[in-house]
This record gives sequence, C-alpha cells and structure tokens, in this order.
Amino acid sequence: MSVRFQDVSFRYPGSEAGVLHIDLELGPGELVAVIGASGSGKTTLLNLLAGFLRPDSGRIVINGKDVTDLPPKKRDLGQVFQSYALFQHMSAWRNVAYPLKVRGVPREKRRALAIEALKNVDLEAFEDRLPSTMSGGQQQRVALARALVFKPKALLLDEPLSALDASLRMSMRDEIQRVQQQAGIATLHVTHDQEEALSIAHRVAVMEQGKLAQVATPRELYDSPATTSVARFVGHANLWEGEVAAQGCVRCEVGLLSCRTAGRLIGERVVVLVRPEKILPLGANQGAPNQVRGALVRDRFLGPVRRYDLRVGQEIVQGETDFWGGIESVSIPPEAIRLLST
Repeated sequence: MSVRFQDVSFRYPGSEAGVLHIDLELGPGELVAVIGASGSGKTTLLNLLAGFLRPDSGRIVINGKDVTDLPPKKRDLGQVFQSYALFQHMSAWRNVAYPLKVRGVPREKRRALAIEALKNVDLEAFEDRLPSTMSGGQQQRVALARALVFKPKALLLDEPLSALDASLRMSMRDEIQRVQQQAGIATLHVTHDQEEALSIAHRVAVMEQGKLAQVATPRELYDSPATTSVARFVGHANLWEGEVAAQGCVRCEVGLLSCRTAGRLIGERVVVLVRPEKILPLGANQGAPNQVRGALVRDRFLGPVRRYDLRVGQEIVQGETDFWGGIESVSIPPEAIRLLST
C-alpha cells in the first residue's frame, strides 16, 4: 500500500497557519518521519491524511484511490496517539480487538487476532491485564497492536513516544521500527524528536512554515542539508558566512579553509557548514589541515562525549569529541566542509 499527497494545501479559517503545496509519497513498507518546529504544519499533515481535516486544494491518494473526500472511518488507517487512548476498563486483548468489533468480526475470531497482534509486540502474556497495571511502554505497545490488528492501509504515528522517559523512548523506537518493518506498512510518523526520526525512518521530511523544506534519507539530510535553515534545525552545526576565495579554498570567519568548491564561482558568497563531531582537536591529530587556533571558553561533560566551544576571533567553533586532553587548536578536515548557498 502506498500513500501520496498531491499538491495539497490547507489553511485554518482566519489564519495563515496550515500547509502549502505538499507533494509527498510514501512507498509500500516505507516509514517517513516528519519533523519541524512547533506550528510548522507537521500535525496538520497527519490530520489531513487521517481525514480529520479536508484540503482546500490537492488530492490525497491511498493505494491509487482518491480518498480526499472520505471520512476517517472509511480510510482504513491505523493510528497511534501520544496519549495511547486506551480504554481503561478493558483488558489488553479487548483494547486491541476493539477495531475488529466495530467491523463486525465475531468474538472468537477477534480474540484470536488480538492475541496474535499482542504476540507480535511481545505482550502475549498480558492479554488480560488492564492498562492501569501496565507500564507506559507496555501501554504504547498495546496501542501499536490495536492500530495494526485490522491490517490497515497505512499507519499514522502522532508523537507516539513523547510521554515516555528517555531510556524507554530508545527501546520503544526500536520496537516501533521492528513491528513496522514486520508489518510492511507505509507509515507517517510525526515527532519532535530528531534522534527518533533519524534513527528509524527510511526518509525524513522537514517542515518549515507549512512547506516541505527537504525530504531525504537520514544520512543525506544530516550530511547534505538543502538550506542553512535545515542545517541549523537538524542536529548541531557550525555555520559561518564566507566566500569562495579560489578553487578549493573558502574564506570565512574562522580563517582560510581548504575544501571542495566545485561548481562555485570565485567570490561567491556561501555559508560554511561543519558538524561539531567532524572537528578534530589538534592533540588528537597533529599535522592535520585547516588548523584553527583559539581559546577554550566552554567545556561540557556529556558522558561518552565532550562538547566544547573554542573562540576564534569573534566566532565560536563548536566541537564534539571523546578526546579529553587540553584543546588550544583544532583541525577542520576539508572533506567535513559543506558549502551552502546564502
């Protein structure tokens, strides 16, 4: 099953908020995560697909069928909410079986299907437990089983892990990825957690002011962002204004740096992007290119890594490393530098 937004636009009445000219396709079995700042339109996108909102223009197509005018119950989509939305008076298997009940499936068959769905999320031993006796992660797995038990055409995940603590979120995102891949279902996953999106999605869509700023694989999005705003939003980034000084050389606020400039004109204004973990403390790599000297003004211990700020003139170089010696200068490898248009 595939899902497609075809030039979809929607504005909330009396507001400029909404989404504009969205073209996005989810292939069969593909998980696409949608990230963006608050108000960027990511939840609106999910609600349009769910049928809770109707586009002002454009079409929404599921498995080749135009569903733009269909109500939610006729779209046959599974959804997992951030609040779980479980019936507290029902056992786990009855919660999972509820979508089958409203579809008229006989009791014995829906019980068997519900228990099988619980087995798929490693909760077969919890079939008779009430939600109140289960942990947050277990309740979320019940919600995931319920969303998949009736073999929906697509799966919608609305901030499904935001109510969990950090350690549980990590294990649950792995579980979501496993179950989604096992089901082979097209999935739209809205989240504010970039690490979550990058770790489990086949592709990530970045929303900015109601538009798709970039849709790419996690690696491409991180290593080659399309714009400075995407680079700034996704992960940590050094972004310095500069210009191409010569072929293979750029001048920016931290000095003259060797890098790949193919396709850029001499004198062209650019933004230099370097991810903090690509920067090498000199003590860890003597004789490296693009050496920059400065003063250490901030040093943070983050367990397995160290994040530091080195003041170079009026600019700050942000670095991340597992090197624990003194830092007075750093090396910026040419291959770590990306040039973005201003």
